[in-house]
Amino acid sequence: MTIRCTNKIALIGTGFVGSSYAFALLNQGIANELVLIDMNKEKADGDARDLNHGMAFASPMKIHAGDYNDCGDADIVVITAGANQKPGETRLDLAGKNIKIFKGIVDQVMASGFEGIFLVATNPVDILTYATWKFSGLPKERVIGSGTILDTARLRYLAGEYFDIDTRNIHAYIIGEHGDTEFPVWSHTTIGASHISELIAMDKEDVQKDLNDIFVNVRDAAYQIIERKGATYYGIAMGLARITKAILNDENSILTVSALLECEYDQKDVYIGVPAIINREGIRSVVELSLNEQEKSRFNQSVQRLKSVMEKAFAE
Repeated sequence: MTIRCTNKIALIGTGFVGSSYAFALLNQGIANELVLIDMNKEKADGDARDLNHGMAFASPMKIHAGDYNDCGDADIVVITAGANQKPGETRLDLAGKNIKIFKGIVDQVMASGFEGIFLVATNPVDILTYATWKFSGLPKERVIGSGTILDTARLRYLAGEYFDIDTRNIHAYIIGEHGDTEFPVWSHTTIGASHISELIAMDKEDVQKDLNDIFVNVRDAAYQIIERKGATYYGIAMGLARITKAILNDENSILTVSALLECEYDQKDVYIGVPAIINREGIRSVVELSLNEQEKSRFNQSVQRLKSVMEKAFAE
């Protein structure tokens, strides 16, 4: 792959998540060019105009509405388009209808001559990232899902509140499906330079309850937010911006994204949330954590849940 230095992003879908992501890109000065693509062309054009009017307060960036032909020379195509999760609906409930939508999107992107990296945020993100990989024919390292990056951020935030420590000094992971079967890897959680077990007695009943309450609030955060405001978008937009920055800056940062497993964690042929090293080529490699027996069992259950839904969704 030829590495380009244009730092051009094509964003497909200018709904709540897409427009919040575009705003984050502009505020953080991450890209040089951003093209907004949406079925509602007026909405995309309106967003472009609105963002451009803030250019005097940000770093220079070319922002404009466009179409799929503009993806040809993009470094990253970010997909946030698709059916949204409704109150009472799980992310996996969206699989069948969004796979059909994605077939049309990915085919049009690839027809433009696109050779960059796909970054997928639409739910169910693990299944749709797998679909994007299959539909595009691109190497696995150039198709990335947002995975559990937001879940991990939620865990870090809530754990930071619990320990009264800056969120940025909480090092923890949520892995598995971005959904109801995800789980925290407490065995690899550190608070500052100390392992969590050095700070609290992990086997105490009240401590176990506290940690479980933290996890439940992480797992159910989207449901709670959707019930209150109809959708989640700020957190995931910032997560997407973080992944984008890691790619364009060739950071080799470890982020919990949806990546294809090829025998890592004794699983294969599934995209799922795991720590991975991200750089200009996409996913350099998956980071394989040494899980304890309980964590291994939960991870395997998460994989099987995804595969069963995926099999049904692709058959529709």
